Amino acid sequence: MTLASAPPIHYPDSDGQPMADNTQQFRLIVLLKENLECLFADNPEVFVAGDLLWYPVEGKPEIRVAPDVFVVFGRPKGDRGSYRQWQEANIVPQVVFEILSPGNTLREMHRKFQFYDRYGVEEYYLYDPDRHDFTGFVRQQNILQTIDAEEAWVSPRLGIQLDWSQATLQVFYPNGERFLTTVELKAQSQRTQQQAEQEKQRAEQEKQRADEALRAIAAERERVARLTEQLRALGIEPDL
Repeated sequence: MTLASAPPIHYPDSDGQPMADNTQQFRLIVLLKENLECLFADNPEVFVAGDLLWYPVEGKPEIRVAPDVFVVFGRPKGDRGSYRQWQEANIVPQVVFEILSPGNTLREMHRKFQFYDRYGVEEYYLYDPDRHDFTGFVRQQNILQTIDAEEAWVSPRLGIQLDWSQATLQVFYPNGERFLTTVELKAQSQRTQQQAEQEKQRAEQEKQRADEALRAIAAERERVARLTEQLRALGIEPDL
């Protein structure tokens, strides 16, 4: 008699929850995810994800969470249905972002904090756009501890600056440039194209003026040469 093999464990790629509950939350999630992708575009060993289920323990599909945005150093870019840690060299996502919506409860967010603390997240950032309330946690002495900052904070791992001194959260690249939305990027690209076109037109105008000046100089030299020949034909040596 042979024993029946255990059925394969199913790790769903969706928890049935929406990515965002409103446009503001969605916009901030996309802003963070896409700009972080841009920040690490040249590093093939940095994986950035948004609303992707993370399974930290093999054989325990019930232990899971879907951070709004997370960053993993040491894992290749590429598409995934979920982040199954045991298939990812057992590397824990180092940085996690959560953008609150009115539907998030204190119990839910406390459970998420415990999850991130237990499974080794290095940095955890939580922002409530309705209350304009920002909280950050950084792992120290093997536990997540609240950061001591009143208006701005630079992520040790990412190098980006998170600034909540204004009316909404603003995020800046290490070089000081602000994270931009797709609309802002398009407008910036259009301005850059317009400036490039204007520079091209100015360069063409400068070249045209230079060509005209060269033609004028050549014409003057030709006139002087003709006048010199005429004077010499009359036996007069011009004093050049």
